[in-house]
Amino acid sequence: MFKVGKINIEKALLLAPMEDVTDIAYRKLCKELGADVVYTEFVNSDGLIRSNKKTEKKLEITNDERPVGIQIYGGNLEPMIGAARIAESKEPDMIDINAGCWVKKIATRGAGAGLMRDPCYLQTMVESIVKTVKIPVTVKTRIGWDNDSINILEIAKRLEDAGAAALTIHCRTRKQGHSGDADWSWITKVKEVISIPVALNGGIFTAEDVVRAFNHTDADAIMIARGAIDHPWIFREAKELLSGNQVSEVTPDERIYTTLRHLRYSLELKEVRAAVIPFRKYYTGYLKGLHNSKEVRQQLYQQLEYAPIEEILLQYLDLLKNTQQLGDSILNGGEYGT
Repeated sequence: MFKVGKINIEKALLLAPMEDVTDIAYRKLCKELGADVVYTEFVNSDGLIRSNKKTEKKLEITNDERPVGIQIYGGNLEPMIGAARIAESKEPDMIDINAGCWVKKIATRGAGAGLMRDPCYLQTMVESIVKTVKIPVTVKTRIGWDNDSINILEIAKRLEDAGAAALTIHCRTRKQGHSGDADWSWITKVKEVISIPVALNGGIFTAEDVVRAFNHTDADAIMIARGAIDHPWIFREAKELLSGNQVSEVTPDERIYTTLRHLRYSLELKEVRAAVIPFRKYYTGYLKGLHNSKEVRQQLYQQLEYAPIEEILLQYLDLLKNTQQLGDSILNGGEYGT
């Protein structure tokens, strides 16, 4: 059971915090498609205490996406405490501390996964933040720095002692980054030494992966990251499988209208170009498997306004339907049959 503050969800599905991905528009979309809990992009503590406008923008949350957590990161104690206070003022359902980012410029400077190299200091940081804020504090981490220094069992116990309300474990080492297999066996080992909820992260790309992770570990929740970027329907599909139902097809209609809905959500928050240009990264996944989608994507990449994007996609949808009708007619021996 994923029980954190007022959140109490069995077999919870969490949308991972992802830089340049999990803004309000994307979180809102994933919430509509079945995500139980969503998280902001990770927010730099130093930027927050310096009142950096771009950093502060990442703190914005809406009631539509609750429950929602704000994730902060940094390697220095006082800025992290200050950032936690600022984050709390935005009234999230929890504050999450990033102790798992593997990127070199962050981890080698003592932030992210770099915090795992000093378990005592990480414990002090979490304990200090827990004492500072009144809402639940959770932590996202990895299993260790590398294969020779896997210390997640010690870390987990220290974090529980520090007052962390839950722990998310990316089941790879910092050295692995996103490569190699995630070792889910550590979830069960961690559950044997702590009593707070534990979420599994890493190696989740399909709804079947979600079910397998729940069935083979004692995880209280599954956090989905890259598996949701190109296919946000993974949350709905996972819930269907967990309920014993068949996975419903993501139809061409749904792919096209979801693409447009997500883009409109982005346009509600940003200037047109600031929304349209970064949104291009979603076209490959959203249109995956559709006939002649590469040519359509090339057209979409050239657009800088919403109207032509909508026109291209709706015309494409009509073409897909006509192609399907033609195929059905041939298969059924109709007008175009032999």
